[in-house]
Amino acid sequence: MKIKVIDHDFSVCKVEDYSLVNLDSEYVFIGKTDEERSLVCITSKVPVNTTERTDGWRAFRIQGVLDFSLIGILSKICGVLAENKIGVFAVSTFNTDYILTKKEQFSAALKALENAGYEVE
Repeated sequence: MKIKVIDHDFSVCKVEDYSLVNLDSEYVFIGKTDEERSLVCITSKVPVNTTERTDGWRAFRIQGVLDFSLIGILSKICGVLAENKIGVFAVSTFNTDYILTKKEQFSAALKALENAGYEVE
């Protein structure tokens, strides 16, 4: 399985609303519940109406389109990272999964995945 490194720094945020989020930005992940409005975006694109944020994330994705019948892909990757004491923040889209780690752990995460047989691009 191929892992594609995303060449950006990311932030995980809470926002008042989505009115200032640039939905045309290259990477924007939003999530809304009855308790919060969350946003994951490129750090340089964080909107001014952010109420909380944590910076310093790097990301990679599972390359290709994943069929919904596939089971355990994200779990296996997270398991490898957990065994190496690397925390993750995962975001799933229709096509694939994106995994973020803190910048300080990113190189170790990629190395752990390579050692586990994943191809990192």
